[in-house]
Amino acid sequence: MSTTQSERLRELLEPLVASQGLDLEEITVDSVGRKRVLSVVVDSDSGADLDQIADVSRALSAKLDETDAMGEGEYTLEVGTPGAERALTEHRHYVRAVDRLVRFQLTGGDELVARILTVDDEGLDLEVPGVKGRKATARRLSFGDIDKARVQVEFNRKDKSDRHAENDQNDPNDENDENDENEMEEEA
Repeated sequence: MSTTQSERLRELLEPLVASQGLDLEEITVDSVGRKRVLSVVVDSDSGADLDQIADVSRALSAKLDETDAMGEGEYTLEVGTPGAERALTEHRHYVRAVDRLVRFQLTGGDELVARILTVDDEGLDLEVPGVKGRKATARRLSFGDIDKARVQVEFNRKDKSDRHAENDQNDPNDENDENDENEMEEEA
């Protein structure tokens, strides 16, 4: 897709996407045989559900039908979200990836896999998982140190509530431990 066509499509479609409460992340036009496929990737801080995707798809389709932005030939419009292993390229992407495991390619050539804990204007606070039974460590990474970053899929990932519950069970200062033991005895 030419830069001019890409810019024209972005100018045309971005206001419609924004009116649906979403961000326009990416636009690509690919040739598939004789047809072209216009792929539009949208997202928001809270994610995009199927109803939002359908609404924005209808709005984009109607707008494209009333203009010549895609030319005269046939094309297919595909609207979706970035996917599980999205590349992080904008500040908002890092904010949306808080509590996710990310693979970083650093500007010095090193690679780092860590969980994003917090994001500010200068960089990220990370938790680097421990190796071979060692505890996780904290690390600060500035945006200038990041060459590439991509969210990693975690199949055995515990969500926040599971981790908090596990931490509560292991807390020796927790006054509720005695109550928990009594409840277990009563159930037995």
